[in-house]
Amino acid sequence: MSESPGVLRRGRGRHRRRKRVPLPAVVAAAVLVAGSTYAATSTDDPPECDARPPGGAGAAAAGGCAPRPAAGAPARRRPGGGHGAPDGTARRPAGVRPAPVAGVPDPDSGYDRERCGNTSGRVLLSLDDWPYDDPERAVRIGAQLQSQGVRAAFFLINKYASQYPRITTTLRRQGHWVGSHTWSHRQLTRLTDDELRDELRNGLPGNFLRPPYGDAGPRETEVAASLGQRVCNWTIDTYDWQQVGGAFRDADAIRATVREATPEEKTNGVILGHLFSHFPEALTGIIGDLREQGYPMCRNTGPVTEQVPYPLEC
Repeated sequence: MSESPGVLRRGRGRHRRRKRVPLPAVVAAAVLVAGSTYAATSTDDPPECDARPPGGAGAAAAGGCAPRPAAGAPARRRPGGGHGAPDGTARRPAGVRPAPVAGVPDPDSGYDRERCGNTSGRVLLSLDDWPYDDPERAVRIGAQLQSQGVRAAFFLINKYASQYPRITTTLRRQGHWVGSHTWSHRQLTRLTDDELRDELRNGLPGNFLRPPYGDAGPRETEVAASLGQRVCNWTIDTYDWQQVGGAFRDADAIRATVREATPEEKTNGVILGHLFSHFPEALTGIIGDLREQGYPMCRNTGPVTEQVPYPLEC
């Protein structure tokens, strides 16, 4: 997202055999090392985002941008691979298990993060990010789905949602689950331990988390669990976030992607779409197609709280 601070890189040094040196040399070396360390740790990464097309669907306010994976980020079709810690290693010592958190499945228990605990045989729609041009769009989408008897999951970026708390409250009153899409949509696997914890802790309160780009390795999953959050990714990516010639995919193309998905992806499936794209315009057609193919939707049974049940009550 826009205004994302850069990721500070940690300096690395070599261990050498100690030997006696004159005091002036020690002082000079210390000054030189301090200057080198400052230069190595004060360089910011470029912003992890692309400019939104002016006036197009999902255009942001001045200075806004659309999220994009950094170079080497995992493909969105198969989320959840992750990279562990920034240096590629897990932080937890081998053989040491994190303390269990009530309501959050053990990361090693076989929990299917792509289905988010959905074992109902029904399909869950999910909508990510934020409707940048028109915040009230989220409420209108929620009302439309409610009128069709459908419960969806909204994963909101709290940098924006915190400015409109009524939207989160209204969505839950409409019967939709609202989860965290972190504070500012930074790629979690690129963050230091402290940055990761802050990005998760400052997201929307609750126990449902969708990592940006679906990218969460063992480290990210464990930190989320320690904060009482479980990871929820998806089985069907609509690719509504892709742009061709500066425009997002149209509703017909999005609908076709879902219609042509495999039975395995649809059964107990979770569909990924976004609030800033043409996905909301495709919802009625998507719901109709799935029902016609014999895949019922997650049922809207009334208002919900910030705690999403496990398994999902669809």
